[in-house]
Amino acid sequence: MVKTTIKTTKSEEIFAAAQNLMPGGVSSPVRAFKSVGGQPIVFERVKGAYIWDVDGNQYIDYVGTWGPAICGHAHPDVLAALHEVLEKGTSFGAPCALENVLAEMVIDAVPSIEMVRFVNSGTEACMAVLRLMRAFTGRDKVIKFEGCYHGHADMFLVKAGSGVATLGLPDSPGVPKSTTSNTLTAPYNDLEAVKALFAENPDEIAGIILEPVVGNAGFITPDAGFLEGLRELTQEYGALLVFDEVMTGFRIAYGGAQERFNVTPDLTTLGKIIGGGLPVGAYGGRREIMSMIAPAGPVYQAGTLSGNPLAMTAGIKTLELLQKPGTYQYLDQITKKLSDGLLEIAKKTGHAACGGQISGMFGLFFTAGPVHNYEDAKHSDLDKFSRFHRGMLEHGIYLAPSQFEAGFTSVAHTEEDVNKTLAAAEEVMSSL
Repeated sequence: MVKTTIKTTKSEEIFAAAQNLMPGGVSSPVRAFKSVGGQPIVFERVKGAYIWDVDGNQYIDYVGTWGPAICGHAHPDVLAALHEVLEKGTSFGAPCALENVLAEMVIDAVPSIEMVRFVNSGTEACMAVLRLMRAFTGRDKVIKFEGCYHGHADMFLVKAGSGVATLGLPDSPGVPKSTTSNTLTAPYNDLEAVKALFAENPDEIAGIILEPVVGNAGFITPDAGFLEGLRELTQEYGALLVFDEVMTGFRIAYGGAQERFNVTPDLTTLGKIIGGGLPVGAYGGRREIMSMIAPAGPVYQAGTLSGNPLAMTAGIKTLELLQKPGTYQYLDQITKKLSDGLLEIAKKTGHAACGGQISGMFGLFFTAGPVHNYEDAKHSDLDKFSRFHRGMLEHGIYLAPSQFEAGFTSVAHTEEDVNKTLAAAEEVMSSL
């Protein structure tokens, strides 16, 4: 494969103009390529496993709009369903029969969910579930894990991952200390640290929220017994266990991480895939807890566009596609080939690296590892990742522009796509 320098003239012009119109020129921080350097590319269109930028460059995409494009971008069945419902209107601000259909599908799929509430983003789902945790238990304190990202609500911006890690921000200005004083943190995969927090704060902790598989500090899997230990601890102390499955939901298994690891939390947050590429979020759990949400109960939460017919339609069609036999077997097969290949090439070319995958989710760290938590992930060679990212981009491979983000595959990715990616990786790693 011959290395070429991609043309980015139009991307540069558009991004330069954007910086005078929007903070940093973007609507979400990681898109600005701050952690990898170079010129961010401006997308023009997407289809299947591929993206095209405004300069006409084509890439194999391993971001998938950060996870939702599990069936591939702009799937014809999803587009056809959206075209049909568009004729009926884009938003009702009133009950819609499609909400029932998607709600039933989510409840049938996710072990912990007996009732569900739709919202418009993963952040919104996590904000709402936090309020619900505190209301149900009558307690104020919450445990989260270092490097886990649950959206940008004040109480969660403590040792957060994702864009906060990428930009090197310790916490966000504008978040009052009084707000974060009730947020307790522990290293991911450290059960003893969690036990100590419960011992130090008896009858004060409403619950634990975590990414069961971390995707916002890079791809980090739970150690054996970790999730089971959290389940036992929360039950022992009368606290709630919440799985943030915005990334893992319907991705690492149809029933999410809780199905994969056979650990059932009390509450779950969802997003991304259940909107089929449109803005969506949801939270759900045991009926007795969810019954506290207004108007059934006193815990208030609302949203004008929640449950809108477009997001519901795209979500329904996407989940239908995921139910086809062999879907998750293929995702696992294609992603394992990619992940194993990247690690083999890193070893062959003399680079310390570690990583792995589960179904259609993967990660690669430029450190010998192993990586059990965010502190371990921070030992990665960020300069090397930046050069690797730019090299892959110039070879037509679009990876997440941060060492601290997981990658995603789709059923639209082919073995040929993976082979091209590995060929590019070998050439790039050989030159680092």
